[in-house]
Amino acid sequence: MCRAARWLGQHLGRRGTFLAILGIGKTCFGVGFIVQPPSTRGLELLTDRCPLSAWAWVWILAGLVTFASAWLRIGRDGYGFIAAMIPPALWATAYTSAVFTGAFPRGGFIAVWYLTAHVGVIMWASTVPEHSVPPAPRRARKGGAP
Repeated sequence: MCRAARWLGQHLGRRGTFLAILGIGKTCFGVGFIVQPPSTRGLELLTDRCPLSAWAWVWILAGLVTFASAWLRIGRDGYGFIAAMIPPALWATAYTSAVFTGAFPRGGFIAVWYLTAHVGVIMWASTVPEHSVPPAPRRARKGGAP
């Protein structure tokens, strides 16, 4: 089990691991909307156009694209980061709209949460290089110093 986890960590790297975890989370979040639909208060901007179950598929598809992108080389994994940002950006937009229309005043706080804890973190993670920590310095060998 540890050998498989080590191989997986080496194969995916830091960015890939982040995308894999994010992809699984977004997929599960979307499935949760289908299995047990929550209140749609504040999401009227979205649910006036399509039912919540259709928007759940946006989360699921974004999660699958994000997860699949985890296995791509650095530089080609950008679609995963873009896909990961789409659903929370839509939700933040809907909650912000609900604040301005007066339908859900608390939606502003939820929108800020989506923009910071989701979109902001994803944007930051997309800029983190795979190997940003320099290797440890080598110890000097005994003797032979000029």
